[in-house]
Amino acid sequence: MSLYAALRDMPVLVEDVTLERLELQVSPEFSRVTTVVRLEGAGHAGLGEDVTYEADDAMAFQAAGPPDLRGEWTIHSLSTAIGDMALSPTAPAGEASREYRRWAVESAALDLALRQAGEPLWRHLGIDPQPVTFVISTGLGEPPDPGRVLGWADAAPGIGVKVDATPSWTREVARALADGARIDTVDLKGHYPGKPVDPGADPALYAMVAEEFPDAWLEDPRVDDRTRIALAGADDRISWDAPIHDVADLEAMPIRARAVNVKPSRLGSLERLFALYDHIREHDLGAYGGGQYEIGPGRGQIQYLASLFHPEAPNDTSPVDFHLPPRTGLPTSPLAPAPTATGFRWHPAGAGRPQG
Repeated sequence: MSLYAALRDMPVLVEDVTLERLELQVSPEFSRVTTVVRLEGAGHAGLGEDVTYEADDAMAFQAAGPPDLRGEWTIHSLSTAIGDMALSPTAPAGEASREYRRWAVESAALDLALRQAGEPLWRHLGIDPQPVTFVISTGLGEPPDPGRVLGWADAAPGIGVKVDATPSWTREVARALADGARIDTVDLKGHYPGKPVDPGADPALYAMVAEEFPDAWLEDPRVDDRTRIALAGADDRISWDAPIHDVADLEAMPIRARAVNVKPSRLGSLERLFALYDHIREHDLGAYGGGQYEIGPGRGQIQYLASLFHPEAPNDTSPVDFHLPPRTGLPTSPLAPAPTATGFRWHPAGAGRPQG
């Protein structure tokens, strides 16, 4: 049986829908704002988190109010309805936000359905949760400063790192990282054309990264004739993230995936998420969890999924504590399993605060 088949016919009664603002002051310059979607029914509540990055978009959604989802549904019938509706009267800032918002609603619906059924997700799927290995994810800034990573290595000894590479890296920068930290994944960010984070496709950078980090996943290269040559011999370490919205996207990649960064909010629907997990299992692919700077229940949900499907991988699912600057007393990897008694929720280690 497919994973989604085990969930699709679960009944869920929705009697009310509300939205809640979450905010975390990450630095003096940056405040992360997300939206908790709360579905209520039969004395229970299910939670999901809309991780739209644009604060103005999040606040417009909150001001407009939630969609009317009241009624008796199954997981699948509600998902189908959600796919056909505008979840906010205001158009989102980007197409990705439509999927982020859909995931917030569908994950809340799954949480509510499981709570109404009186069981946790792991038991419903028949998969025991395991301790979750996690890494931190960061860039080095411009000019690149390895100290950003080395400070985390000092504050959380043994922590793995997913690091964003840019063309300004020198070999000295790469070697400082390799000598001072455990680099599990290097994100080449080759699939953000036109975005501020787009570093282009630099064959020299790709070749250097492949050489200096021989044990790391090389995520999201932009593949052309030049970068294929630069990555020669490293095909077995290529992983994909940003272009993957469903199984078809994965199968269409120019280099066969050896691993996938699974981000539920990018996939949008429960059906696409669990179809991807089925595909990973059937084709014996590696997988690791990816975060979208969640600060509320969404962070726990990606930790929950990691505990079921890829607990020992370099999951970019660190507790919310790691969104703030390095300091002592941080949680250590792996995280002990922490599913709630029912539903699709994980006991949080750090969270944003509701505002207003």
